[in-house]
Amino acid sequence: MFTGIVEELGEVVAVTPVGGPAGGAARITLHGPLVTSDAAHGDSIAVNGVCLTVTEAADGRFTADVMRETLDRSSLGDLTPGAPVNLERAARVDGRLGGHIVQGHVDGTGTVLDRTPGEHWETVRVALPPTLARYVVEKGSITVDGVSLTVAAVDDDAFTVALIPTTLAATTLGRAAPGTRVNLEVDVVAKYVERLLASRGAVA
Repeated sequence: MFTGIVEELGEVVAVTPVGGPAGGAARITLHGPLVTSDAAHGDSIAVNGVCLTVTEAADGRFTADVMRETLDRSSLGDLTPGAPVNLERAARVDGRLGGHIVQGHVDGTGTVLDRTPGEHWETVRVALPPTLARYVVEKGSITVDGVSLTVAAVDDDAFTVALIPTTLAATTLGRAAPGTRVNLEVDVVAKYVERLLASRGAVA
């Protein structure tokens, strides 16, 4: 489990195809001295909101294998060497929940539509896939590229968030231009509630 509080802005070192055209997987090596300071084989690190398992960690770098399904369902397939990434280690049981409950299981991707600079923050509007719209509510939580954010406004096909200076400076969202594809994870509580109500015939 994660909290959506990015610990470090890392960088992609290498992306190596694995398994040939039939397999379509990839092995990704990333630079992140902070998140690798105590990383070991089998640990979980979220990369742009996607939970990956560490296969190797040394000298401020770690490597993870990414399945074809993950590449298809997230923006990790867009990564190239030199690209910045948001990194977060799995949450400690005795730590603070600074953001919200984040599983690192991406529900879909959206596209940055536009950015509006303000005096103290920047407003960003992101396209919302129709299949996820019902889980997103004003003042609710959503994870964008691994960053826990509060929804400022939402309609049927997009939502808006306000990014404070810290978020702009310390995450990839500070440089995500219109057209950038981002990973989205909706609040897992909403999905569980829907499932429970559906089993009782309360949801069509």
